[in-house]
Amino acid sequence: MEQNDFVKKFLAGLFLILCLGGIGVVIFIIGIEKGLTQPKFQMTVVFSKVGGLTIGAPVRLSGVTVGTVKDIGFLDQEIAGRDVEVVLNLYSKYQKQLFKSVKFAIITEGVLGEKVLEITTSPGFRRTDLSRPVIGIDPLDVQNLTETFGDAAGSLLQTSKAIDDMIREIKDISGSTKRLLNRVEQRVIDGNLFKIF
Repeated sequence: MEQNDFVKKFLAGLFLILCLGGIGVVIFIIGIEKGLTQPKFQMTVVFSKVGGLTIGAPVRLSGVTVGTVKDIGFLDQEIAGRDVEVVLNLYSKYQKQLFKSVKFAIITEGVLGEKVLEITTSPGFRRTDLSRPVIGIDPLDVQNLTETFGDAAGSLLQTSKAIDDMIREIKDISGSTKRLLNRVEQRVIDGNLFKIF
């Protein structure tokens, strides 16, 4: 009986070790796929507001994921009117492309509105020092956009009312002119257009 219990415990232990090993292998494969083992470097982009960007959000260069957002925090001292720093973990293999970077912008992606840091490049521009903070373009503020559209709609409504008033005045002038011409025509027909008495 004791030997049978020993075999059962041994097999249970072996099964547990194999399961833990399998889980470890799966985590390692996912880590490789997500770039956890790739060499990285860090750079900082500064914004005045990040509009919902979160730690772990993807960083994309021309649509290709080249890293993630490592940290978001406030600066002690503003840089070019911006006081929020976003630290990026970027894959070293894309560093050459980043020397051509022109614009770092936070954009909204997808139906749920996920925030992504998008990098746009241009071959004519060279950035020599990626260790210094880069000035980013702030995300589009929906509240400001709504207010702008509201103001534009109000202005359009006022313009429409002014045009409506002008059309009414033109109709009145047209009616008066038509009555005057009818009177002149009647006097011409009667032959007394120039008769005073």
